[in-house]
Amino acid sequence: MNSHIVRNLLVRGMLAGLGAGVLALIVAYLLGEPRVDAAIAFEDSHSHEHGEELVSRTLQSTAGLATGILVYGIALGGIAALAYCFALGRTGRFGPRAAALLLSGAALASVYLVPFLKYPANPPSVGDPDTIGKRTTLYFLMMLLSVLLAVAAVVAGKQLAPRLGNWNATIVAGLGYAVLIGIGYVLLPAINEVPEDFSATLLWQFRVAALAIQLTLWLSFGLLFGHLAERLLLPKPARTAEPAATAAPAAR
Repeated sequence: MNSHIVRNLLVRGMLAGLGAGVLALIVAYLLGEPRVDAAIAFEDSHSHEHGEELVSRTLQSTAGLATGILVYGIALGGIAALAYCFALGRTGRFGPRAAALLLSGAALASVYLVPFLKYPANPPSVGDPDTIGKRTTLYFLMMLLSVLLAVAAVVAGKQLAPRLGNWNATIVAGLGYAVLIGIGYVLLPAINEVPEDFSATLLWQFRVAALAIQLTLWLSFGLLFGHLAERLLLPKPARTAEPAATAAPAAR
């Protein structure tokens, strides 16, 4: 793949990331922010210490939220586009659009879902400030382990395919990934710092909202980027050649 195509895919990836970020921002504002407000209200009602507010809550929930999600979406799009350039042609007979959606789904699972199941997101007022460094380290360690094992599973699956066939090799590699992730879940320490009187319903709703934001971001990116990548890699005559060829016999 030449540098011109890589550069164009990178630009399209960042644009798709921006578009996905806008959709994720809507979900975050509608689903996430009300739960954050409720968690902050719980914290205020149980704390007698009120420090100086450096950034207003209004600014955090509007411009701050938009900046964070949109910048994250653009960065995600650029990194995913580079990974797509490497993976394209190595994912079997998948076309550009299917390959983009496959890559996005795999990244969602390995980068977010697997770490989320071990260390789910918590709203404000949940967690000891003194352990934030430890919690952050454990979360990123789980993420790194998941990504490395996912890459190893893909490599193992390709090596096993000539002997076992694509289907069986995929199952074996997937089971190996799941077993090793399970071992990681057991070995890494659990963290439970939820206050006893914190609303279980609010905690559940916050985590569902966090999951919905990530699902929206990654899956919409896969769909948007797949469309843009297909238009670049398969020009219109190539995309319409097959339908035209199938319509010709019917016309006779």
